[in-house]
Amino acid sequence: MTAQQQACADLEEIYRAAVAAVDPALLVGRAMDGQCPASEQVPDLIAGARRILLLAVGKAAAGMAHEIERRIGDRLADALAVITRDQRTACSAMLSPGSKIRVVASAHPVPDESSEQAAHLACEMLHGTTADDLVIVALSGGASAMFTRPAEGLTLEDKIAVNQALLKAGASIRELNIVRKHLSAVKGGRLLHHCGAARVLGLIISDVPGNDLATIGSGLTVGDWSSFGDAVSVLKRRNVWGRAPEAVRSYLERAVAGEVGAMVKTGDPILERVTNVIIGDSNLALEGAERAASGLGYHPQRWKALHGEANDAGRALAEYMCAITHERVCIIAGGEPVVTVRGGGKGGRAQQCALAMGIELSQIGRGRRIAALVAGTDGIDGPTDAAGAFASPDTVADGEGAGVSAATALTRNDSYNFYKTSGGLFVTGPTGTNVSDVFFGLVNY
Repeated sequence: MTAQQQACADLEEIYRAAVAAVDPALLVGRAMDGQCPASEQVPDLIAGARRILLLAVGKAAAGMAHEIERRIGDRLADALAVITRDQRTACSAMLSPGSKIRVVASAHPVPDESSEQAAHLACEMLHGTTADDLVIVALSGGASAMFTRPAEGLTLEDKIAVNQALLKAGASIRELNIVRKHLSAVKGGRLLHHCGAARVLGLIISDVPGNDLATIGSGLTVGDWSSFGDAVSVLKRRNVWGRAPEAVRSYLERAVAGEVGAMVKTGDPILERVTNVIIGDSNLALEGAERAASGLGYHPQRWKALHGEANDAGRALAEYMCAITHERVCIIAGGEPVVTVRGGGKGGRAQQCALAMGIELSQIGRGRRIAALVAGTDGIDGPTDAAGAFASPDTVADGEGAGVSAATALTRNDSYNFYKTSGGLFVTGPTGTNVSDVFFGLVNY
């Protein structure tokens, strides 16, 4: 094995340690035992409930639901797990033959009829709950697309059109969710209206930098801090307003004028019976990565969060790594860059970031011992089968040797096909968890 191959193997080991640190069953178990921050009330809430109903939504839904059922047992009256389609086989293997968990395979990153069906079934399940009941909402990244119920007067097609336009415009997760929840009958805290008088416990794995509860999964159980005016501002800022369906523009204009029912706001009395707990986030994954890097003989060093345009983040990381002179350093970062789509290629934000980084390293890091990996902790980067991609000072040369241009691929947003041809794709399959993207860079290995 060459030094470069060993470095890539080390990067994969560090990545898998990061993912293992945010294993859904592990995180749920800690919370139900009252052992994670702010979870002290959780054991008493569970013990005091007459009946318990479970709604698990997101890319970690299968693992979260399975662990909750395993611990609660016969006290679980009903349960619904909304998972991604590519998790169906793993979820079926996970659940016991007598499981009470009903499974719905839903769509991501663009919602479809299955997303609407998931929300319909959940609201139906929650109908009739009483003050003696506890509703556990196990929420994780991906839930915004996987759980959809359009506001009155809007259609699923209206929401899909706006969602796709915002994705192509490079909207951040925060911007996406501001718009999504203001076009929804269940997001922005509105799911609580379907929970009767029951107590509600939100067990939440965050895929959002800063862990803003109102942004994760578009805040199903959280009071909303944004306004309908904010949603309009996002659409206009991203140049989507004029291309949005007429029904969406009309709805938001009426909402701004006060003609549409408001979202659940911070301080609303309905929130007095809600307890939300962040049970896992990117920082836990990065701590797991640091431990693994140290075990491999590297000196871990945190970099600021991944944010902004993927191209810019990739170049900045390349410059930072090239300035390091110490031996065996592992740079670690997490976050969520965005891609403003201008080309017709195929890729994801992690692959785009890695390609921009590789091009920069090819220019300023020639001869340096640098290897890096950018990948999604969910194992899925954009509409591809890759989690992300590797980058090094040889990225451009590898492409040239395979007959593909890195610069052209970057411009066309075609990072996936570049890496598929030249080598460097990082493929893991769905991991069953999600705390956004991670970056690991080995310098002077």
